[in-house]
Amino acid sequence: MRALTPEELEERLGDPADATNPYGFAAAVARDEREEFPEELCKELVRAGFHLNYLPVEWGGAFESFDRSLTLVRSAARRDVNIMPGTMFSIIAATCLQLHGSEEQRRRAAEILCGGGAVAFALTEAAHGSDLLAGEVRLSPDGVLNGEKWMVGLGRRCEAVYVVARTGERGPAAFSAVLLETADVPEGRLERVPAPRTGGMRGIDLATLRFHDTPVPAEALVGKEGEGLEAAVKAQQAVRLMSMAGSLGIADTAVRLALDFATERRVGRTVLAETPYAERELAVASTALLAADAVGLSAARGVHVVPEAFSVWALAAKHVVAEASDELIRRCGTVLATRSVLREGAPGAGLFQKLQRDSAVVRVIDASTLANLRSYAGQLPTLTEGEGRPDPAAVEKVFTLDAELPPYDPARLDMFARGADPVLAGLPQAAAVADELGEVGVLVRQLADAVAGLGELTRAARKPGADPNALVDAAERYAWLHAAACCLHLWRAGRDRSLYGAEPGDTGWLGAVLGYLLARADGVDPRRHGALLTPALDAVRALRDSGRLFTALPVRLAASHQTAR
Repeated sequence: MRALTPEELEERLGDPADATNPYGFAAAVARDEREEFPEELCKELVRAGFHLNYLPVEWGGAFESFDRSLTLVRSAARRDVNIMPGTMFSIIAATCLQLHGSEEQRRRAAEILCGGGAVAFALTEAAHGSDLLAGEVRLSPDGVLNGEKWMVGLGRRCEAVYVVARTGERGPAAFSAVLLETADVPEGRLERVPAPRTGGMRGIDLATLRFHDTPVPAEALVGKEGEGLEAAVKAQQAVRLMSMAGSLGIADTAVRLALDFATERRVGRTVLAETPYAERELAVASTALLAADAVGLSAARGVHVVPEAFSVWALAAKHVVAEASDELIRRCGTVLATRSVLREGAPGAGLFQKLQRDSAVVRVIDASTLANLRSYAGQLPTLTEGEGRPDPAAVEKVFTLDAELPPYDPARLDMFARGADPVLAGLPQAAAVADELGEVGVLVRQLADAVAGLGELTRAARKPGADPNALVDAAERYAWLHAAACCLHLWRAGRDRSLYGAEPGDTGWLGAVLGYLLARADGVDPRRHGALLTPALDAVRALRDSGRLFTALPVRLAASHQTAR
């Protein structure tokens, strides 16, 4: 099947601001109030072939590259992020099966997924959360499964489920994976009940799966015994790319909603958007959105070129995108003021509250903030202490947005990053342009100095008597600096093309995102940069007025002007 484009999807789903559109904002808010699964929207997406965009061609899918999939998903998620659990929660199980499934297991999964069905992924347990090594669900040597998994996406409606269960006693190799067809499980051996209700993403199918002496045939074992947890952790690196698409979709709608309101609202004789405080809040929100977009696109392309780095890159990018989206929603709420808490009436008729709640869930849906940082904090010494060898060709391919990418190869994903961070290793070459950039050049030099200091920071964090939070704090600083370096690489590689609607080579948006990201790395309020952030707001306004998605890529929306009423 030919790959669906974002523009085709936009045209098919129509203007989301149209209150009569069954695939629009009003319908999403109504479903949210009823805590209802987006059945009709998901069916329409399946008819359009949307669900095929993460499945490999050899499975019957239409996957081409993660940057294309990221943009497609966010164009749908800006209407209702619940389309992600509705159509894409099977990406984790599918990736695991790509990594170590048998030919028959892959064939069966492809049959289910291409038909619009679901293969669930059962990993976490209520008693242990992110402590995966403490999992208690056990598969006995004679093939009997017992225990309880929770927060299983599409767990009540799935046709099959990939389960990670304990088969040993200690360490990561104590866990194996099985693929169970739910229709083949004897009655009473698998109990599927709703998981605890969530504040956001209401109505999505999250389930608790209880295995009661569930028989597991020998052919259900996926790969070799003892490699289930490793495959699951690797697969989650790809999943984080799609969760970033959810955050970006929410962020797009939040900024658009606040900007529309502030442009039409008057305070005395002045348009709200032109008052100093509101303009500054909108500038911060716009800058956070452009920074998140640049980081998300970079990661989505980087996984094709240097997947070996993604045990860190995916986690760092997820942190920045989720935190930047969370901040921009708060800034937009400040502009909307009282209307940010009203569930009825303009603007949005309850849409903004849904965005707030949904964003909070996306932020933690594949790992809590702390678990995310801790997952790669231990790898920082390898990446920051010592000289990294730059790979200019790889960096150029990642950040040149129209450069052809190598095929995605999940087998190259690794549990640990090997060698230097390619983004930071290539920073000195990218930062050589600082003298040409005036005020923005000052920020580039600050970035280079901050990155150079990461090694000393991680060494200090490991000294006896150091603050027990020091290494996690270093991981957070690393994420923001890695993001800033991505933005510089993106600008440098794209100087001959228009990015964010600006003239080729324009440094306005670059200065804004560098100022924002450096402030976040230092733990200070980005508003301290003030006027430096204004070009980001100008870029977002221009994209809005031309009816385009808030991204570096030129994506035209369903309507020339989106106003959520």
